[in-house]
Amino acid sequence: MGLLIFSINITLDGCVDHQEGIADDETHAFFTRLMDESGVMLWGRVTYEMMEGYWPAVARGDMEASPAVREWAVKLEAKPKYVVSSTRKDYPWANSHHIAGDLRAGVQKLKDETSAGVLLGSGRLAAEMDRLDLIDEYKFLVHPRIAGHGPTLYQSWQSATRRLELLSAKPLRNGALALHYRRHRG
Repeated sequence: MGLLIFSINITLDGCVDHQEGIADDETHAFFTRLMDESGVMLWGRVTYEMMEGYWPAVARGDMEASPAVREWAVKLEAKPKYVVSSTRKDYPWANSHHIAGDLRAGVQKLKDETSAGVLLGSGRLAAEMDRLDLIDEYKFLVHPRIAGHGPTLYQSWQSATRRLELLSAKPLRNGALALHYRRHRG
């Protein structure tokens, strides 16, 4: 059984708006490594639609991109992508699959079948996965910025406090800090 790892860019004040992080080669290389270490990607519909509207064009070479950004796009194109949605049923982007039915059962089955692990990259879906007690690890890239707006991580959190164990903290040259936590289950 693989782990479910939640990873996201976040500012110092908790903002998870994708436009607020540092989108440089170092950041893309960080997320490419995470994707390489995982078997599949897991997103909610909103994240999937944001990604499918941009990254396939970068992977095809239709848009200018640095080598690190292009590498991310090409690998993302090839990576299996699973999407949770109650409203959308059609997923034309390469290697995209829909998780339908019971959310807990569907994601647990995905974890069980993916020994390399599942990389979750959607904030709202992460709150639901946490509520269902399915997240095993967290890999946050904390950016040296104060956004002053939302959305914020778990802004509508209504569950019990989660205790985490720090596994590593690594500064990036751009000032961001890569934090790796494991869910404390004891």
